[in-house]
Amino acid sequence: MELLLQLAIILVASKIAGDISVRLGQPSVLGKLLIGILLGPAVLGIITETTTLEQISQIGVILLMFIAGLETDLNEFKRSGKAATYVGLNGIIVPLLVGYGTGIVMNMSTVESLFLGLLLSATSVSISVQALKELNKMQSKEGSTILGAAVIDDVVVIIALAFLMSMAGGDVNLSMVIVKKVLFFGGAFFVAWKVVPWFLKRFVSLKVTETVITAALIICFLFAYAAEITGVAAIIGAYIAGIAISLTDYKNEVFEKVETIGFSIFIPVFFTSIGVKASFDGIGQHLGFMVILSIIAILTKLVGAAIGAKMARFSWNSSLAIGAAMVSRGEVALILATIGLETKLITQELFSILVVVVLVTTIVTPPMMKYFFKKGENQKLIKNQLRKQA
Repeated sequence: MELLLQLAIILVASKIAGDISVRLGQPSVLGKLLIGILLGPAVLGIITETTTLEQISQIGVILLMFIAGLETDLNEFKRSGKAATYVGLNGIIVPLLVGYGTGIVMNMSTVESLFLGLLLSATSVSISVQALKELNKMQSKEGSTILGAAVIDDVVVIIALAFLMSMAGGDVNLSMVIVKKVLFFGGAFFVAWKVVPWFLKRFVSLKVTETVITAALIICFLFAYAAEITGVAAIIGAYIAGIAISLTDYKNEVFEKVETIGFSIFIPVFFTSIGVKASFDGIGQHLGFMVILSIIAILTKLVGAAIGAKMARFSWNSSLAIGAAMVSRGEVALILATIGLETKLITQELFSILVVVVLVTTIVTPPMMKYFFKKGENQKLIKNQLRKQA
C-alpha cells in the first residue's frame, strides 16, 4: 500500500514541479529532477528508493527512448551519420583525456584515472530526449545527430570499459564483448527489417482488444532485453524498436497510445527517481573536488561534442546545443560507476563523489540545451529580418 501512496505523491509533485519550471522559462524535466531531490532521502525523505520504484523507473526510461525512436526521421538519421560519428567520438576523446589527467593529478592510480576518464566519456540522452521534445527539435538535424552520437558513445565506452577491466585483471573476454555487440546490432536490424512488420500484422489480427499497442510493447521490451543481455544499454534496444515500428503503418496509433501510457505514470517516475537517488552524505569533506569534477564533466563533454558538431559544419550555436545535449551522464554513468565499484576499479569514496557529479550533469543539461537552441533561433530571426530590410 505504501507504493500506491509514493506513486501518487510522485505524480502530483512531478507535474506541479514541471509546470513551475515551464513558467520560469525552463524545460519541465528540470523541475521533475529537482523535485526528486526534494522528496528523496537527501532532503525531506518522503520518497525512498525501493526495488519496485526502480523497476517502474526502468520501464519509464525504456518507454521514453521507444517514443524517441517512433519520432525519429530515419532519412534524416541516415544523413546525420557522419555528424553523429564526429560528435560521438569527440565527445569521448576529450572527457577521456581530461578525466585521466585529472585522476593522475589527484594521485589516483592509473586504473582509477582511466576509469574516471571513461565514466566522464559516457552519455545518456534520456534527459535530452525530453528536452528535445519540449523544444520541438526531435526531428531536426540536431536531434538526429544527438541520438546517433549517443548510440556510438554507448558502444565505444562499453567496449573500452571491457578492455580496461581485462587489463585490470577482471574476468572479461574482450573479443566476446565485441562479438555480442555485433550480434545484437546485426540481429536487431534484421529483425526490425523482416520480423517486426510480419509480427505486427499477425498479432493485430487476434480477436482481442488493443492488439496494436500490445504488439508494440512486446517488441519494445524484447529489443530492450536483448540489448541488456548483450551489454548494450536497454535504452538503445528500445530506441531501435521505436525506429522499426515507425516504418510501419501502425506508427501513429502506437505513438499516441505509448505516449499516453508513458507520460501518465512511468516516465514521471523515472525523472523523479533520478533525484531520489541523490545522497549528500560526506559531501562537505570532498566539496572542492566535486565542484571541480562537475565543471570538468560539463565542459569536456560540451566542448568535445561541440567541436565534433562544428567539424560536421553545424553553426556554433547548434554545435553548442548538441554539445549541451550530450552533457548528461544519467543512468548510463550510474551503471558504469556501479560496475566500477563492484569490480574494485574505484573506491566507495570515489563512487559517492561520482554519483553527485552525475546528478549535477543531469540537472544542468535541460537549461543549457534551451539556452543554446533559443539563442540560435533568435540569431536566425535577426538575420532574416536584416535580409528583409536589405
